[in-house]
Amino acid sequence: MTALQALRITGEVITTPYSFVATAHSLLWNGIKPVFVDIDPNTLNLDPTKIEAAITPQTTAIMPVHCYGHPCDVEAIQKIADTYNLKIIYDAAHAFGVEDVQGSVLNHGDLAVLSFHATKVFNTFEGGAIVCPDAKTKQRIDHLKNFGIVDEVTVVAPGINGKMSEINAAFGLLQLQHIDQALARSKEIDAIYRERLADVTGIQCLCDAGETVANYSYFPILVQPEYPITRDALYQKLKDQGIYVRRYFYPLISDFPMYRGLPSAQRGNLPVAVDAASKVLCLPIYPALTHPDLDRVIKEISEI
Repeated sequence: MTALQALRITGEVITTPYSFVATAHSLLWNGIKPVFVDIDPNTLNLDPTKIEAAITPQTTAIMPVHCYGHPCDVEAIQKIADTYNLKIIYDAAHAFGVEDVQGSVLNHGDLAVLSFHATKVFNTFEGGAIVCPDAKTKQRIDHLKNFGIVDEVTVVAPGINGKMSEINAAFGLLQLQHIDQALARSKEIDAIYRERLADVTGIQCLCDAGETVANYSYFPILVQPEYPITRDALYQKLKDQGIYVRRYFYPLISDFPMYRGLPSAQRGNLPVAVDAASKVLCLPIYPALTHPDLDRVIKEISEI
């Protein structure tokens, strides 16, 4: 919400239906119309080849998501933005620590927004960050996140209370001391999943999207028709065994009541996203996941 305010975004913003609802909610809260565009079948990120057809005279920005921490096609998206004079705000909630050939993926676009929610590889229980390129933009963000207050008698913007508490910040500073070990362990778990699920018929593991440094924050699989049971049946089977996987992202944002009336939300407009949402399961991946528990997850999926 603050990033959109900082760039004074209005009108329409092109975004993905395949994300957590906060992506589109931030637009509605700012009185902006989300325009949904389909995703790439390999990365599940916003498909750059579909963006131009969705641009109208009311379009002011593009809000892609680095889904599961896999970078978007940032060069293609930037080229479109430059051609049509659009801003880019990256929802980088999943992308802490991720790098591409140009360095941190957080350097792309006009702004990038991180989540430090408790489920993220680096977290402060609750919170987040906006990564911006210059001091002037940061000053506006600082005003917007603190009621627009400059000093005791000066208020310059209709800001909100978007500050992080000292307790959350302190927790984050402690987390930073252990982040390298946490990412290394998640990388090990990712490799084990890939090796042992590679030959399971009907289970597809997502590939990377060109990142040079990954954060292994999620391990999504797509349950294909060749698998003996449906995705939802596998979800329930694992849940019954005390293994809590997530259908992440299902339903699509565009299927929720506040969005489904939009022309761009029609399922026929989003066939790849609809397909992915019907197949995806995110498996447990976190540094404290033990080898016996990892074995159990793999066994339940492999032995149907």
